[in-house]
Amino acid sequence: MSEPLVIVGNGMAAAKLCEELSARALGRYAVAVIGAEPGLAYNRVLLSDVLAGKVPASDIQMKPAAWWRAQGVTLIQGRPVAAIDRPGRAVVLADGCRLPFAKLVLATGSHPIRLPLPGADLPGVTTFRDLADVSALLAAAKPGTRAVVIGGGLLGLEAASGLAGAGVATTLVHLMERLMERQLDAPAAALLRRAVEARGITVRLEGASAAIEGEGHVTGLRLADGEVLPADLIVMACGVKPNADLARAAGLTCNRGVVVDDALATDDPAIFALGECAEHRGATYGLVAPAYEQARVLARRLAGGDATYAGSVVSTNLKVSGVHVFSAGDISGGPSCEDIVLTDRGLCLYRRLIVKDDRLVGAVLFGDTVDGLYYLDLITHRPPITALRAELAFGRPALAA
Repeated sequence: MSEPLVIVGNGMAAAKLCEELSARALGRYAVAVIGAEPGLAYNRVLLSDVLAGKVPASDIQMKPAAWWRAQGVTLIQGRPVAAIDRPGRAVVLADGCRLPFAKLVLATGSHPIRLPLPGADLPGVTTFRDLADVSALLAAAKPGTRAVVIGGGLLGLEAASGLAGAGVATTLVHLMERLMERQLDAPAAALLRRAVEARGITVRLEGASAAIEGEGHVTGLRLADGEVLPADLIVMACGVKPNADLARAAGLTCNRGVVVDDALATDDPAIFALGECAEHRGATYGLVAPAYEQARVLARRLAGGDATYAGSVVSTNLKVSGVHVFSAGDISGGPSCEDIVLTDRGLCLYRRLIVKDDRLVGAVLFGDTVDGLYYLDLITHRPPITALRAELAFGRPALAA
C-alpha cells in the first residue's frame, strides 16, 4: 500500500520534487500537494514578463493539469494549511479538513518583505511576489499611471521592468549606492543602471524610504531627505523572508527558516523542508537553482537512497528587457585574490573573474552571459586554472577552439 506523502506548497520547488519523485519512486507514495494559491504551480521568474504583457499567465505554468493527473498526484488548490498535527501525523486545512501523512514535506516558500512605513496600508501599495500581485498591478496600470518600486535587487528590477513594459512611468528607489550590490561589483552595477535607465526607468540610488503619502489612496513616496516622489502605485520589492510559520507553530526548530540537516530532514524525522523556507547549515536560498538541487536530493532520499545535500554555490542570472547579467560565487575579492577583467565599452561587455589559490572563486558578467554556467562549474568543482588562465576571460568557446 502506498504511503501518504503530503507536500505543503505548490510552487516551483514542490513541482520539481514531484517530477523527481515520478522518475524515482513512482507508486511508492500517494502524493497530495496542497497550495494556498488557486491555480497550478507556475514559474515565478517569468512574472515580470506577464506584467509586461509579453506572455499570458497560462504560459508560465510548470506542468499542465494532465501531467499531475498522470502522476497520480492529488492537487488541493486555494485551501491553505492552518496547522501541522505532529502527534496525529496529519495536516489541518483552514477549512478544518485533515489529511494524514506518513511523510510531510514543507515547501512553503517565502513571504515578501513589507517595510513598516507610515501609510503602508494605503490602497495602491502592493508587493511583487505572485500572480495575484501581478493581476492587481495590471488592473491599476492605466495610461498616465506613475509607479515607484522600492528595492534595487533582483525582485525590484523585475518589477520595475514589468511595469515599464506595461507603459507605466516607473521610478526605482534603492537604499544602497548601487543596484544588486550583493551580486554585482561597481562597474557591472553602473552598466546595469545605464541599461535600466535606457528603458525609461528612473533610478534613485541611496534613497531611504520614510513614509507613503496619501489620503484614501497612495499619492507618493516620501524619502528621508524630505523629497516626495509622486506615485499612484508603490511596489515593495525589497526582498523575501522564509515562510517558516507552520513549522514554528508545530514546534520544529527554526531560525530564519526551517532548520534541516544534510538529508533535508527537520528535527522530526518524518518531516522535511526544501526551497526558500528551508535553512541548511545556517544558509537560506531565495533562488530557484538551490531549490532544484534540494528536490533532487530529497527525491533520492524518499526513494530509499542515501543522497546528501552539502549546500549550493549561489549564482544569479538576470535577463530583464534584454539586459543580461550573471554573478556567481564570492565576488568580494580581497588581498589574497586576483582579478581577471575583460571590458569592451563598444559592445557594453564586462567580465570580472576572481581567482584565489589558482582556483576560480567568483565571476561577474554583464552583456554576454553565455559562459556563465561554464564559470559556475569551475567555481563549484574548483579545478586548477593555470593551464586555462591566458584565455579564461574569453570563455568556453575560445578554450574549445
